[in-house]
Amino acid sequence: MSGLYFEEFTPGQRFVHKVRRTVTETDNLLFCALTMNPAALHLDAEYCKGTVFGERIVNSVFTLGLMVGLSVYDTTFGTTLGNLGWEEVKFPRPVFVGDTLRAETTVVSVRESRSRPDSGIVVFEHRAFNQRDEEVASCRRAALMMKRPA
Repeated sequence: MSGLYFEEFTPGQRFVHKVRRTVTETDNLLFCALTMNPAALHLDAEYCKGTVFGERIVNSVFTLGLMVGLSVYDTTFGTTLGNLGWEEVKFPRPVFVGDTLRAETTVVSVRESRSRPDSGIVVFEHRAFNQRDEEVASCRRAALMMKRPA
């Protein structure tokens, strides 16, 4: 288990995640199919030639999930009890098939859980960047984290 326990997080702590991932056409196609999102913006190359992007863009919910997923091994793998919420989700630039994404995470705040003495709440700010170091996504995520076992 490589995730950190609640007590190991401090506000301002920053993680530059080493794992990167190139987004494939299959990723986008399957994600759209699994989530029942038939938007032409993600699936129809001919339609997209007439958009401001000129090509298909990757489903933004996939981008959000990938951004957080890239952070898991360094932060919450095996030590999180669940996500409590997502705020300030932003996509300042589109992601295209073939883009390689990397992520950074900053701990925004930590506090004891009022209802669960065995856990605490950590708020993370995640940011994703493409291969040109352009920010393509960001969010704040609250996670319920395990405290270190006694």
